[in-house]
Amino acid sequence: MIQRTTIAFFGRTNAGKSLLVNAVTNQNTSIVSDIKGTTTDPVKKVMELQPLGPVTIIDTPGLDDDTALSKERIKKTEEVLNATQIAVLVIDSTDREPLSPLEKKLIKTFDEKQIPYIIACNKMDLLDSCPAPASAATENTSVQGALYVSALTKENINLLKDKIATLACASKNPKPLVKDLVPQGGTVILVIPIDEAAPKDRLILPQQMVLRELLEEGIPAFCCTPESLLKTLASLSSQPSLVITDSQVFESVNKILAPSIPLTSFSILMARFKGSLEQCLDGAASLDFLCDGDKILISEGCTHHRQCGDIGSVKLPAWISACSGKKLSFEFTSGKDFPSDLSDFRLVVHCGACMLNENEMKNRILRCIEQKVPVTNYGMAIAKTKGILDRSLEPLNLTRETR
Repeated sequence: MIQRTTIAFFGRTNAGKSLLVNAVTNQNTSIVSDIKGTTTDPVKKVMELQPLGPVTIIDTPGLDDDTALSKERIKKTEEVLNATQIAVLVIDSTDREPLSPLEKKLIKTFDEKQIPYIIACNKMDLLDSCPAPASAATENTSVQGALYVSALTKENINLLKDKIATLACASKNPKPLVKDLVPQGGTVILVIPIDEAAPKDRLILPQQMVLRELLEEGIPAFCCTPESLLKTLASLSSQPSLVITDSQVFESVNKILAPSIPLTSFSILMARFKGSLEQCLDGAASLDFLCDGDKILISEGCTHHRQCGDIGSVKLPAWISACSGKKLSFEFTSGKDFPSDLSDFRLVVHCGACMLNENEMKNRILRCIEQKVPVTNYGMAIAKTKGILDRSLEPLNLTRETR
């Protein structure tokens, strides 16, 4: 699975968003019409945008849609905002008012969510002359890279793509996933279960990401199953600098490893990478204070066919219930579904979020914080239930005592 940058186009109805998306993708990605409100749902297109690489481009419905389904459409557009990493605000350059109140509100939202954005002043082909880009701004707006374009004649489309790519490259997550945790000359063992829950013929994304980073850094990585871990350890001339395991086999791997060998999980590394490590650590502590009748939300960022022994819907509820000794109730969400109202829940346990970009995960964490609902992730919750949370955090130089 490729990590793609999410680029979304926003604006009023009939500003030319869909035609501009088609021009940028060089394909008929969106339906184009003079009829107001033609785009009824967000339309996604995956492509390569050089020099940025793989991207997901999203065309959203107009936010001034006043049709019968406008509330649902606007809700979906707001969901797209939570996933957006680069925003393009498309305005109609033929309008007398440079920025409408709705467009100013969008810019304020971009600023609040810290989303880099570009203003694309569309329909420049209808103007006798183009004012300076700065004139697209009005009071109290900070315009980043305002640019006049024509989706119809394709004028300045390549320049717009270059600006998007430059902005995206500048905002890419520079944080390492694992390489900074391995000393020079060190080795790493990756423990990867191959069971009925493992996807056929491939590794899951966190495993791919960790392995790729280690290979890029020239750090020797040895992959094995839990069953072959002892054999792998015996084959090495010295003990590994780090062992990274799938969280669901934390307990068995912990029993095999000598206490001197650092141990963590793919899920915990993803929490650090997504910027949610400390919140997830705080949330793990709430497992000590569960009461009978508490409701727990278990949420996954991907959608997959749940099988017997599924970690999210079967194993985690059993481990949490056994650890707490309480009668708990569990609810489950997957994919883009995540409740706006979390007030019924005592705790949210989230997956590693490999299928969500950093913005999406930050928005989910922020929702939990705002509603004062503790949140943790699979790796920390499992380590906590197995009594090895501190050990799993030591390679990251973070334990409950050091905070």
